[in-house]
Amino acid sequence: MRLFSRLLPSLGAAGATLLLAVSAAGAQSVTRAFTGATLIDGTGRAPVRNATLLVRDGRVVAAGPAARVTIPANAERVPLAGKFIIPGLINAHGHASSVANLDTYAAYGVTTVYSLGDEPAEVFAARDAQRATSPRHARVYVAGPVLNPTSPDDARAQVAAVADRHVDIVKIRVDDNLGTSPKMKPEVYRAVIDAAHARGLRVAVHLYYLDDAKAVLAAGADYIAHSVRDQPVDEAFVTTLRQAGVCYSPTLMREVSTYVYETTPPFFSDSLFLAHANREWMATVQQPARQEATRTSVSAQRYKAQLPVATRNMLVLHKAGVPIAMGTDTGPMGRFQGYFELMELEMMVNAGFTPAEALESATRVAAHCLKLDAELGTLEPGKWADFIVLDASPLERIQNVRRQHSVWVGGTRLSVP
Repeated sequence: MRLFSRLLPSLGAAGATLLLAVSAAGAQSVTRAFTGATLIDGTGRAPVRNATLLVRDGRVVAAGPAARVTIPANAERVPLAGKFIIPGLINAHGHASSVANLDTYAAYGVTTVYSLGDEPAEVFAARDAQRATSPRHARVYVAGPVLNPTSPDDARAQVAAVADRHVDIVKIRVDDNLGTSPKMKPEVYRAVIDAAHARGLRVAVHLYYLDDAKAVLAAGADYIAHSVRDQPVDEAFVTTLRQAGVCYSPTLMREVSTYVYETTPPFFSDSLFLAHANREWMATVQQPARQEATRTSVSAQRYKAQLPVATRNMLVLHKAGVPIAMGTDTGPMGRFQGYFELMELEMMVNAGFTPAEALESATRVAAHCLKLDAELGTLEPGKWADFIVLDASPLERIQNVRRQHSVWVGGTRLSVP
């Protein structure tokens, strides 16, 4: 995977697309039968002991009890007795600034990333290549530049520009960064939403305040990409979200990242974290002056104080039947891709989700929210065979999602970068 990461920036979009397609093509001409594991297929059905997962050309052919799945004579058998298979994790709000980032996500079992903004050409090329064949890193979907128009005419022009780049979703910010910057005006974000919908594109919104969340929903926003953090959500907002079928991505670890580097966090000594962590980021956030600045930062302390509000709002919405899509906003400095997603799952369970519900939020529900459920999110016939093999059941203890034996995308095992 690192070889492709080094080559892609120098090739340009077309060359990178070709290289990625060629690199994966040979890996998808084989039939594999994964046998003996307990299968947690992501549908919500009971786990299947001694299951067989049959994969051909990167897609699931059959999945179920061994007695009900016929293995072709020419299939490569992958024995996994005592292991557990779950769908690959989907990050419904991350950021990828390089294909190397996609390697890192995959190294922790995040096999799909919905990147909400500012991806370079090589990431667009990776997105294009995966339409035909499975990549050797996490799948990626892109938003392109985060739009920041200042007038309705500017809004329509910016939407046209990203639509011409064939983005998967449009991203805007309706936030004043705790009173430190101008907020996009209603007539402007309404123009963005209307223009995007006219072109068949959905709109994801970065926000902070409940009043803004209500307003963008009324304007037709399709996806709430952060928590409401200023106050508890009310019944009117809950009802509107549920009736509209709009999904909500809490990104709790984004809030943690704003203040956790007041000191050196305990996870900096975790061997799993250290296996793939960005060491430059680690050095930066451990600088004494930076840690002191975080301790005295008004915004950091505000985000820290509001995290319990965000956490309670997530649980209220979940219990009311609003689809919650696991997301983290990883990608900016200090928001460690892949590892933070595992921590997000733990935060969800600590908030009141069951382990099964947290996993569904990161698989089936995320795929549904991102309109990817025809291809991803569960291990069912016809879908891409993206999955993680674990040494212990995550349904018994969510922390077991860290105990990864291997990660597979399109039925091919990924090497660790």
